[in-house]
Amino acid sequence: MKDREIPYIKILQLIKNFFNISIFLAYNANVDAIKIFKDGKEVEELINQFSVEEILKSIERYPRKIKSPLDFMGRLIHSMKYGKPAEVPMVEDNSLNRWFDSMKYDEERIGGQVGIISNLLSILNLKRIIAYTPLLSKKQAEMFNNNDNLLYPTVLNGKLILRKPIEVYREEDPIKINRIFEYRKGIEFSLGEERIKTPYASRFIVASRPDSFRIEIREDLRDKLPEIGEMVDCAILSGYQGIKEKYSDGKDDLYYIERAQEDIDLLRRNKNIKIHLEFASIQSKRLRKMIVDKIVSKVDSLGMDETEIANVIHVMGYENLSNNIIKNSSLEDILYASKILLESYSNLEVVQVHTLYYILYLCKGNVPLEESELEETLELATVLASTKAKLGKISSLEDLKEGIKIPYNRYWRLFRKIVEDLRASPEYRDYKIALVPTRLVENPKSTVGLGDTISSGAFVGYISLLKNKGYLN
Repeated sequence: MKDREIPYIKILQLIKNFFNISIFLAYNANVDAIKIFKDGKEVEELINQFSVEEILKSIERYPRKIKSPLDFMGRLIHSMKYGKPAEVPMVEDNSLNRWFDSMKYDEERIGGQVGIISNLLSILNLKRIIAYTPLLSKKQAEMFNNNDNLLYPTVLNGKLILRKPIEVYREEDPIKINRIFEYRKGIEFSLGEERIKTPYASRFIVASRPDSFRIEIREDLRDKLPEIGEMVDCAILSGYQGIKEKYSDGKDDLYYIERAQEDIDLLRRNKNIKIHLEFASIQSKRLRKMIVDKIVSKVDSLGMDETEIANVIHVMGYENLSNNIIKNSSLEDILYASKILLESYSNLEVVQVHTLYYILYLCKGNVPLEESELEETLELATVLASTKAKLGKISSLEDLKEGIKIPYNRYWRLFRKIVEDLRASPEYRDYKIALVPTRLVENPKSTVGLGDTISSGAFVGYISLLKNKGYLN
């Protein structure tokens, strides 16, 4: 695969074609408070606040909501022991908030899929990024890039107005803060008699779910969604993991999922734009199934990691396949799960899965791009991810020179051989498979948002190639 690596100039040529792409993003942005564990002593200082027996019970209980510091410790240690990224919602509780606030964090930056993706795409020179999140406090608005192509939609005197986020923030909006705990590979610490060493660099997210944060478009702006749809070529929708089962006013998760369905229909009323759903870690099986049944069935493209596709397949009734993916993460199983999704939903064109070692597309055979072109978009995605991992953020296109220096991981020949064999098999005769290996940064400065970086870069690359070849209006 070395002879097929795309040089920096080729990456720039692909990005250059983004100038005529406009995109709509919804729904989630927040402030990320980030703590980076640099060594085991910091972890042990936390452990020493509790009894080892209580932490072990919490790990065994595997809480799906953070209701106490012990719940947090159980899920954090589990994540670190297995090197698995996770995101778990926190209940609204003042004392629990104070406990988390008492920690010393290394930095604050924009978070949430909309926040991360919009800032990235503004640097990649898209024509227009219309980024929407229902809460826009001043602190959040200041974290969006102050670029002319990154705009927030509002309604003034009955007309749709696009302004920079910093120009239209709302003083009354609360600040949504997620706590991010990042750790490096090889951190060692003791939990009682057990010695734990992190096998991979990863992160654990304690997600804020304030009652005031609703995954929806504000009512006055909803009427303008058909107009927004006419202004863009595509949309990335995300944040459904933030939907709660019940709210203080009696509304529930089904209400907001059905609203999200209506949003998609409104966006497409006047123009059949391409829509990508970026999946996420969802603890509630009920919510996960609703998203699969009601949202996946209305989009063109779906992006997720291997744990998320396992969870999707599980609620579709493929329990054994789901368990195999969780246990082994084999490429063959992940491709088969992707094939099930494409067979189950006639609307889906593309399933994209990103793992530690590779990024892949499985596409229906009628997708009008060659496998080599699809791989170009995935190559961009892995360069974006390696750049972000190495530098912590992407500030300019020049930064990509650092990401492209990172070599492919050592398993690339194996993945190439598996893909070549599967392409030749009758089972995948009617599909297109594209795969590129990841460029692994040994000790990344940041792992949060790498999946969002990969998915958005690949999807916009896909849309750009379609448009330049005349397949989009």
